[in-house]
Amino acid sequence: MTVRLRGTGLTVRVGEGRTILDDASIEIRAGEIHALVGPNGAGKSTLFGVLAGDVASQTGTVELDGRLIGRVKPRLLAQQRAVLLQENSVTFPFTAEQVVRMGRTPWARTPAADDDDELVASSMAQTEVTALGARAVPSLSGGERARVALARVIAQSTGILLLDEPTAALDLKHHEDVMRLIRGRADAGTAVAIVLHDLNAALAHADRVTLLAEGRVAATGTAPEVLTAQRIEQVYGQPVDVFPHPATGVPLVVARR
Repeated sequence: MTVRLRGTGLTVRVGEGRTILDDASIEIRAGEIHALVGPNGAGKSTLFGVLAGDVASQTGTVELDGRLIGRVKPRLLAQQRAVLLQENSVTFPFTAEQVVRMGRTPWARTPAADDDDELVASSMAQTEVTALGARAVPSLSGGERARVALARVIAQSTGILLLDEPTAALDLKHHEDVMRLIRGRADAGTAVAIVLHDLNAALAHADRVTLLAEGRVAATGTAPEVLTAQRIEQVYGQPVDVFPHPATGVPLVVARR
């Protein structure tokens, strides 16, 4: 698989030298879902921000298709990768459709702009927000806003998706719908990096997993390789059992109570 994003030796310090990311390395490949998992404060969102080119690291490099990401012009960067943040606050009364249409901004005044209407409609249909198109975003529920935000990054039509907890506010159905949508994008060749708290979602959907602990990469590899009961207990401080689902065989993580 082609490596689209490569982060090498990334360290981020804040305040009085506090290290929140320590010598982390990761590869995001075309056609794969790569999940970033770990406890609160482990450095997932910081690593995500560095990969997106939005957070500066004190050491190391991030390459987009072999080119240092800091040397890629913002407009071209927005045409290459789309970013969904944890917080998607919209305080102005933009409609859902207007917010989704913002995803097409990097393609303004290019031949790709001819596809704006089709791509906006398609992305809204895929995330089941078409009926919300005329609604003001501040009036929507948290889950509805999350799906509108996802529709925006899908409409951006890039080969790399960086998604920070896209399912956190969603109910069971929409959680699974969104993960299936993301799986479909990866199967079509998109490189996907996704921050997840749900270890079972990572086991069910991710091709590769990077587990972070205290700012460092504790393990990286396939989901079953990384998310073992011993390693989860070591990193999270919570005993668990990991066993195959009786019908599908996909590993399940269950906390010991």
